[in-house]
This record gives sequence, C-alpha cells and structure tokens, in this order.
Amino acid sequence: MIPKVILHTEVSVDGRMDWMADDHFLYYRMIADWKVDAMISGSSTMLAAYTEPDTPDLLAAPPPEKAPGMQRLLVVDSRGRLRCWRQMQQSEWWGEVTLLCSRATPKEYVASVKALGVDIIVAGEDQVDLRAALEEVHARYGIAVIRTDTGGSLHGALLRAGLVSEVSVVLNPCLVGGVSPRSMFVAPDLDGKDGLIPLRLLDVKAIEGDFVALRYAVVKEAAA
Repeated sequence: MIPKVILHTEVSVDGRMDWMADDHFLYYRMIADWKVDAMISGSSTMLAAYTEPDTPDLLAAPPPEKAPGMQRLLVVDSRGRLRCWRQMQQSEWWGEVTLLCSRATPKEYVASVKALGVDIIVAGEDQVDLRAALEEVHARYGIAVIRTDTGGSLHGALLRAGLVSEVSVVLNPCLVGGVSPRSMFVAPDLDGKDGLIPLRLLDVKAIEGDFVALRYAVVKEAAA
C-alpha cells in the first residue's frame, strides 16, 4: 500500500514555476489545516534551499530532538548530491528526515548520511523506484498522506508513475513565458493522447488578491 500523495504547487497562469514574486505565507497557509504526515522533495529543491554545505561545527553537533507528530521529510537523492543533511535536520518546518535512494547511490554517501542519524530507504536500481519507496514509507512509518514541496521533475516522475491522488495548484496572477521546461510537470513528451492524466475538479476558489486555488482528484483508472 502507498500513501495518498497530494501534489501541491504554485505556478503562473501559463504554468511556469520561476520568476514569480514569492508569497510563501499564502502558499503554506493554504495547507495549514491539511492532515499530512510527510513531505517529499527532490535534491534540486533542497540544493536551492540550502546553498551551502554543512559546516564542520554543525556536523559535530548531535541531531536535534523533534517533537512527536511533526511531518517527516522525505528527500529523493539517488545521485548523492546533497551535503546539507544536518541543516535539514535542524529545520523547524518538519520532524525526522529520510533519504530515498537507489542501489546505484554511492555507498560512501549513504553511509555518511546514515551516520548523521538520517533514516535510509533504498528502492530501485539506477534511480529511485518511487512506488517501492512509498510502499516502504507506509510500512515503516505508518504514513498515510504525503504532500509534495518540490519542482517539476519529481512531480513528473510521481505523476507518470501513477502515484498522485490529488493536485492542488495555486495560480499566481502573472504570465512568465519562455521556452525552457520550468513547468510544474516536467516529463518526456507524449507520443499520443494515451498518456494524458485526466483530473476531476474538487474545488476552485479565489483567494487573497487575484490568486486562485484549484483542487483536483486524479482519475486513477485512466492514469494507470
């Protein structure tokens, strides 16, 4: 069994995720009442958030104790890119941290992360098998609901694997334009309509200013 995954993101009206004026308070306030057990992010998102590696002094300090019931942070990093695990552990926004990696992830990297007190889930050969990883997340921690806080590549992998149950989109009242793939859903181009992911509208409402919140259910039968 896999947890329910809610894709939550903010995009411009033309679907871009870049160059928008930051309004993190609005974006996160929307989900304050959601009953979510964990958050999942990709390595690129964490590299953007933590631009400097952990310092020696920080690494020498023990991991902080977290209050029971805080959301767990799940980080997908099969290539061993991150050097900011202690900073992630110290964040006030989530509780315990788990690395989701593959069997191809360098063993030295996995060992160094584990030595910091980070839990490890290995799933997949060259890349993280997201379905297998989420099954283990449910079995190991009893996690029932996960929300995303990540970029288009991990969104695309989750959607293409049929792992997303709901899509929550905050429309930022602006247009960005461009030709680079900075959308909320980055994945290889389709060869036909068979790969479309149908959605069923659950809720739509205007929120502060000219922002709009959209909530959809993924039609699983057609998406599989």
